Amino acid sequence: MPNSTKLLEFFDLLRHRARRRRWKPQLALGRRGEDLAHRYLRKLGYTIVARNYALASGEAEADLIAWHNDNLIFVEVKSRTTDEFGPPDRAVSSEKQNHLRRVAREYIRKADIAPELVRFDVVSIVFGKPTDIQLLPDAFRI
Repeated sequence: MPNSTKLLEFFDLLRHRARRRRWKPQLALGRRGEDLAHRYLRKLGYTIVARNYALASGEAEADLIAWHNDNLIFVEVKSRTTDEFGPPDRAVSSEKQNHLRRVAREYIRKADIAPELVRFDVVSIVFGKPTDIQLLPDAFRI
């Protein structure tokens, strides 16, 4: 592993520990997962354009929004400490999918982007040794 990667992981861990002191444990874990997903997607060539984009009403949020090739991708990140109860991506319910679709419709309306360019990916993270990160591209459509 290159030194820069180890350094970034070290800073991620420090940031996570600081968050755990101030935030509820699940919120801190979720944010750490978003940090890892953000870096992982960038390595895969995604260009992140927004993070934690929420509707004005605050009713729904997309963890990450990115461009990859010619697609605008709304990314839901799910993190767990173990996969004892199944993979984290199983927690992306139909209700959550509908919330993400609402966010996407508002975002593409404001940005004047064609709905055909939109897709939804899920990043599933299980923290362990080693941490398992999986991308589920095109998990559902608008």
